[in-house]
Amino acid sequence: MNEAETRAELIDPQLVACGWGVAEGSRILRERDVCKITDGRIQVGGGREKPLIADYILVYKGIKLAVIEAKSNELRTSEGVAQAKLYAQKLGLDYTYSTNGKSIYQICLKTGEEKTVTNFLTPDELWSEIYSDQNDWREKFASIPFEDKSGSWQLRYYQEIAINRTLEAIAQNKHRLLLTLATGTGKTAIAFQIAWKLFYSRWTLSRDGKRQPRILFLTDRNILANQAFSSFSAFAEDAMVRITPKEIKKTDNVPTNGSLFFTIFQSLTANDNTAEEMEIERSDNQDYDKKTAYYNKYQKDFFDLIVIDECHRGGANDESSWRGILEYFSPAVQLGLTATPKRNKNIDTYQYFGDPVYIYSLKEGINDGFLTPFKVKRINTTIDDYTYTSEDKVLEGQVEYDKNYEEGDFNKNIEIDEREKKRIEIFMQHINQDEKTLVFCATQEHAGLVRELINEVSDSTNVNYCVRVTANDKAIGDNFLSQFQDNEKTIPTILTTSKKLSTGVDARNIRNIVLMRPINQMIEFKQIIGRGTRLFEGKAFFTVYDFVKAYQKFFDPEWDGELIELESQDSREIKDCQKCEGNPCVCIKEPQGENPQKIKIKLGDGKERAIQFMIATSFWDASGKPISTEEFLHSLFEELPNFFKDEEELQILWGNPNTRKTLLEKLSEAGFGGDELNTLKRIINAEKSDLYDVLSYVFNGDTKPITREERVMQAKTDILMSLNERQQEFIKFVLEKYIETGVEELEKEKLPLLLKNKYQSVEDAKMVLGDEENITRLFINFQKYLYQSKAA
Repeated sequence: MNEAETRAELIDPQLVACGWGVAEGSRILRERDVCKITDGRIQVGGGREKPLIADYILVYKGIKLAVIEAKSNELRTSEGVAQAKLYAQKLGLDYTYSTNGKSIYQICLKTGEEKTVTNFLTPDELWSEIYSDQNDWREKFASIPFEDKSGSWQLRYYQEIAINRTLEAIAQNKHRLLLTLATGTGKTAIAFQIAWKLFYSRWTLSRDGKRQPRILFLTDRNILANQAFSSFSAFAEDAMVRITPKEIKKTDNVPTNGSLFFTIFQSLTANDNTAEEMEIERSDNQDYDKKTAYYNKYQKDFFDLIVIDECHRGGANDESSWRGILEYFSPAVQLGLTATPKRNKNIDTYQYFGDPVYIYSLKEGINDGFLTPFKVKRINTTIDDYTYTSEDKVLEGQVEYDKNYEEGDFNKNIEIDEREKKRIEIFMQHINQDEKTLVFCATQEHAGLVRELINEVSDSTNVNYCVRVTANDKAIGDNFLSQFQDNEKTIPTILTTSKKLSTGVDARNIRNIVLMRPINQMIEFKQIIGRGTRLFEGKAFFTVYDFVKAYQKFFDPEWDGELIELESQDSREIKDCQKCEGNPCVCIKEPQGENPQKIKIKLGDGKERAIQFMIATSFWDASGKPISTEEFLHSLFEELPNFFKDEEELQILWGNPNTRKTLLEKLSEAGFGGDELNTLKRIINAEKSDLYDVLSYVFNGDTKPITREERVMQAKTDILMSLNERQQEFIKFVLEKYIETGVEELEKEKLPLLLKNKYQSVEDAKMVLGDEENITRLFINFQKYLYQSKAA
C-alpha cells in the first residue's frame, strides 16, 4: 500500500476502534489545511520552502493532545519518528506517534519514554496522562470555540499554544502572566481570543459565573489602544469602552458600564489632557497626584483581567507611574505582552511578571513562514564621520577643531545638510520609490529635514509623498500614519520619524526601513526590524538600508538568543542621572538640561561632490544569521556536490528548463535562492553572465564566467544548424531576450509571452512554427546546445 491507502485501510480503523472520532468531544484532524503547522519560509527570490504538515492531529475537549506521522506499510515504523517528534515539539504536545499501520511507536516528549504499543491511547486515557488534575475551568475554556471571523481566519499553531497556556495558567489561579512573541506575530489577536473565551465562559475573579468578566487593555500609546479597540470588534458594541480623560472630566467619573475597556496609562494617571495628548513616554513620570489619579475612581477589584501591551516599555519598574496602576489593581489577573526576551534593559518586566508562559521568536516566525525575511544593505560613505577643516564654513555654534565627530554626534550636536542630502540621494536611487518606506532619524527636527530632502529628490509630485510622523506632529501625524497603514492607499509613501514609529505601526506592506540614527538598545533594534516583518501578498522580503552600522547587532547573541539568566540590579550600568541618585537609571528619556547650541557646517566648495559611497549586501544562512561573502561562497562550494557530481551533469540539468527549475528549487531550499545567487553575480563581476557560469565558477574554481553574449556566440552555429529559416528567426529572437535579461527568459512559463511579443498572439505563432507541441519541443531542445562546453 502507498501512504494514502495505509491511512485509509489500516490507520483510520485503528483510531476509530480506540474511540477517536467516536467518543463525545473527540476529533481526528487529517485534512491538509487543518493539519498544516507552518507555511514554509519565504524565499528571498519568491516562493516558499515546504510547509510542515502533520498526517493526523488528535483533539479532545477542544484541545490538541497528540500528533501522528503515518508511513506506507512497506516502510519501517521508525521512518516517521523524527517527523513525529518535530511536529509534536512545534505544537507543544506531550505525545506523538509514528505508525505504518502494522505497528505503532509511541513517544512521550515530557518523560522521554519511547516504546512500541499495541493500540493508540483512547481519548480519556490520553487526557488523563496529560492532565492528571481535575480542573473545571480548563474544560470550560476549551468548550468555547475560537472566534474564527465567520470561517475566514484560522489560528496559527503558536497563537493557539499561547492562548491555551495562558488559559491553563488562569485555570491554575496564577495572577501574573507573560507572553513573549516577536513583533508581527499577532499578540493583539492572541489577547482577543483569550478575552473571547473568558467572556463566554463567564470567568471572573470570584469564579461564580454570575457575570461576564471586566477586562482592561492597557498600553502607552493611543495608536495601540485604538488598534486593539478595532481588533476586538467581534464583541458587542455595548460591551466595548474606550476610556479617555476628556470623557472622565465631562462626568467627573470613570466609565463602568461595559466589559472590555481600552486606554493608555497616561489617561489613568493624568488629571488633565496633557499626558494623553503628548503620550508621555517616561517610565519615571511622577507629575501626578496618586490620590487624585483617575484610576483611583475604580474599585481595586473592578477588573478581572488586565492586558498590558508592550509591557517592556518601563511599566513594571518600581518607580514607574505605570507600576502604580498595576499595584492598585493587584487583585486582577495581569497579562503582559512583549516582543523582547529577557535582557538587562528589561529585567524589571521579567521580575514583575515572572518567566513567560510561552515564547515565540523572530527567527522562528521567519523560518516558519509567518514573518517576512529581510536583507541588509550596509551603506558606507566618506563622510560617515567628520573633522573640521578650514575650507568648511561654520554657520552656527562653536566647532571643536581637533574633534572627530562620529555618528552619534550628527543631527544632535552637529548638522551638515550636504551629508544628509547625499545619504538620501543614495537610498532614493536604490529603492523602488513607489514602495512604502520608514526612515528612522536622530531627532524630530532631523526627521523634518529628511522629509524635506526626500520630497526634493523624489520622482513624485504629490506634496504628501513623504511626511513626518513624530510626537510633535500630534493629530496631523496620526492621520498621515493611518493613511500609510491603509494598504489600498499609496500616499503617503515614505514616513520619517524619530522614536514614535519604532513600535505600534501595523503596516503590512512596508518594503524598506532606512536607519539614519544609531540604535543603541537591542530591544529598540528588534522593534524597528519588526516594522517590516508583517506578511503581505507579493512581499518576498524587505530591505534594511543601514547607514549607521546597526547591522552589527545581528551578530550579537542577544539578537535572537535564549533568555539570559536574571542579573542582579547592582550589576546593571549606572548612569549619571540626578533623578536616580546614583542607582541604576530607570528613565527612558534622557536627563533634562540645557542643550548646547547645535553646530551647523557648510561643506567647502567641491566637498559635497566628492562624497563617495559603497553598498554591501549581507547574505543570510538558513538559521537567519548573516554571513560574509567568503562564508557564503564556501558553503555553496560544499553544497554543490549534493546537487550534481560534475560539470557534465550540471550541463545536462541546466540545458533543460524542467530539470533546471528543479535544481534551482533545491538550491533555494538549501538557502541559495535566486536573490542570493544574483547578488553573488554582482560581487564576482558576473552580472552579464548566466547563473550556470556562476555555479560552474564556484564548483571548479578556475573557470572565469563568460558573458551571456559570449555564450550565445559560441553556441549559435550548433543551435541554428538543424533549424529551418522560420525556426531560426524565432530562436534568434529568444537569444536576444536571453542576452538582455538572463536565463529567466528560457523558462517554459515565459514561452507564451515570448510568442506574443514576436508574433502578436500564440495563434499567429502556430501559423509560423506549427502546433504547441512542436513549438514547445523547439523551445526546450535548443537550450541543451547553449550550455555545451567549448574548447578554449
